Amino acid sequence: MQALWLENGQLSLREVPIPAPPLGEALIRVRLSGICGTDLELVRGYYPFTGIPGHEFVGEVVESPDSSWIGKRVVGEINVACGECEQCKNGRPTHCEKRTVLGIMGRHGAHAGYTSLPLANLHIVPDSVPDEAAVFTEPLAAALEIQEQVHIQPTDRVLLIGAGRLGQLIAQTLALTGCDLRVVARHPHQQALLAARRIGVIAEDEIRPRRWDVVVEATGCGSGFDLGRRALRPRGTLVLKSTYKGEMSVNGSSIVVDEITILGSRCGPFAPALRLLAARAVDPSVLIAARYPLAKVLQAFEEAQKTGMLKVLVEM
Repeated sequence: MQALWLENGQLSLREVPIPAPPLGEALIRVRLSGICGTDLELVRGYYPFTGIPGHEFVGEVVESPDSSWIGKRVVGEINVACGECEQCKNGRPTHCEKRTVLGIMGRHGAHAGYTSLPLANLHIVPDSVPDEAAVFTEPLAAALEIQEQVHIQPTDRVLLIGAGRLGQLIAQTLALTGCDLRVVARHPHQQALLAARRIGVIAEDEIRPRRWDVVVEATGCGSGFDLGRRALRPRGTLVLKSTYKGEMSVNGSSIVVDEITILGSRCGPFAPALRLLAARAVDPSVLIAARYPLAKVLQAFEEAQKTGMLKVLVEM
């Protein structure tokens, strides 16, 4: 099969064997995959991964230890846990000490003709959800993780910094809470998408310092932390969604004095994400900027790296 291959920061398209699923795993024919910020950061060296990247996908089960799964259209949770370590036994499987992560750590991903995952990781896609929406299940779940970690109240003033691929999904899900939401969006097309859903946009120089109850940082760079920290009120909560190569400078004393809560936030719940897609309570299809066949996946990555670019999909 054809697959995108990442090694030493270089991408190539190559022929590789169709995976032979381990015991308990299904073989999945990928229908669509999405290029996300983590994929781009892997190319920049965010994590030393060698293999097939890609973790946002929708596919069809073609082989399974349980025949009832064959032919089902599925999406898959990306963390494969051992079930035996301390983290797993205490209900933290996404932090499994022996985990592999689809297309990120120790496991080939979905920018390929086929991939494999345990049946326990798979979710059937409702018939009413088209592939173009289902491929967003993983990032939509990551957006919902914020509300798993922080109780957002309608009276909260919430500032979202960043309106790119993930930021737009975060904005749509936060808007459902009824909170007083404002989004920092630098590009006109990002602002237009938010305006279409009646989500308020705010310029950086309009942000009043020390006034916001919750700040979500989703810029993909260190500067977002500085802006978010200045905006947050004492005893407020700062949620970090960005993963990127490099380090950021933090004034630890100010965090102590203001009693700030800082939360890292990544993978989230798939079942609620699929329910929102089925109910059309969120609309990720407006984020699709381009589609490329797998044979042109290198061009797809070049397109995805452009400043302000939203979602680029790869068709198998």
